Amino acid sequence: MTGRSERPLRVLHVVTGLASGGAERQLLLTVRNLPAHQRCEVVALTNPGTVAAALRADGVPVHDLAMTGNRDVGALPRLTRLIRDGDFDLVHTHLYRAGLYGRLAARLAGVRAVLATEHSLHPGVIEGRPVTPGVKGLYLAAERLGRTTVAVSRQVERTLHGWGVPPARVELIPNGIDAARYARPAAERAAVRRRLRTELGLPQDSWVIGGLGRLVPGKRFDVLLEALRELVGPGPSGPWLVLVGEGPERSALECRAHELGVRGRLVLTGERDDVPELLTALDVLAAPSVEETFGLGVLEALAAGLAVRHSACPALDELPAGAAPGVRRIRSDAATYASELRELHASHGPHRRSGPGGPPPSGPPAAVAHYDIARVGAELGALYDRLVPAARRAESRARLPGRATSGP
Repeated sequence: MTGRSERPLRVLHVVTGLASGGAERQLLLTVRNLPAHQRCEVVALTNPGTVAAALRADGVPVHDLAMTGNRDVGALPRLTRLIRDGDFDLVHTHLYRAGLYGRLAARLAGVRAVLATEHSLHPGVIEGRPVTPGVKGLYLAAERLGRTTVAVSRQVERTLHGWGVPPARVELIPNGIDAARYARPAAERAAVRRRLRTELGLPQDSWVIGGLGRLVPGKRFDVLLEALRELVGPGPSGPWLVLVGEGPERSALECRAHELGVRGRLVLTGERDDVPELLTALDVLAAPSVEETFGLGVLEALAAGLAVRHSACPALDELPAGAAPGVRRIRSDAATYASELRELHASHGPHRRSGPGGPPPSGPPAAVAHYDIARVGAELGALYDRLVPAARRAESRARLPGRATSGP
């Protein structure tokens, strides 16, 4: 007899790196929420960071390919060998470089079920970089080596279709958030808030604005620095700004904060794997990026009970009005953010209607429930099973030399 208990589906996720960015944290949540019969391993082409540590703590094998650059073609045979030796049924790639190398290596290793999740694609920009004819050509050539591309939003789906990817090769499966991780008793949330404010050097009674994401130009965190200058008055009172994330713009943001005279009210947390907890230390999330493929940070802040001001969030654009109370879309300029944040501070002060660091008593908003990772993980798991039926898994394993035909 064959079945899921006897024939687990072996999945290898190939990702460019495992620093704590949106796509990387999404991969962690996905692996945690796939069906039990699907066994995952992860390989990072380079830079295994905090997400790699979290995966390993969960018991997920993580491989580091130690790739030295985009043109390190020696990584291809290493990745091909890893896939072949691991006897994987399905290879799932994440991010541009991993999509190029991972899909080619999977085909060379004889794996037919190959898919990619497109986390960050716009008509003229991919992962924050302009799309040149060469980049687009490589992308489309690699796409044809796979079976399916998963779009995380309708905006990404439309872009893929506009690039010429046939609709039959695109599946719309959104990102998800771990809604259960935000469901803490009020007293526990308040204790976490106090602890993290102390750790970050924030006065307990201060009003704190937060930004969440990689420190890259596309996030436009400089807009928040300029808005902070307008909000900070003389004396010790005034708001603070906390930026949660790491990236190449860190030094530039620190220099800009010095120029604007607000460096003393800026906290840069660096790369963290406790984002849901960190959000309890904030009062409002500000997201001035104008180019997002999903808007994961906005949803995380909404789950944490924060007021949100943002300039782009396709995930919310696809939902009915009223699904995200406390969220407002505004123009991405310093004057607008300063005005909106000043109004929020005046109307709510340091204590939101939901209490410090938690969702309203009525429960999570509809948008949070819609994007719950438990539902998203089940949907992706069902796609895996369609791509690799159990009977085909049993047949392929039986053909492998030296492998028993019973057992996983």
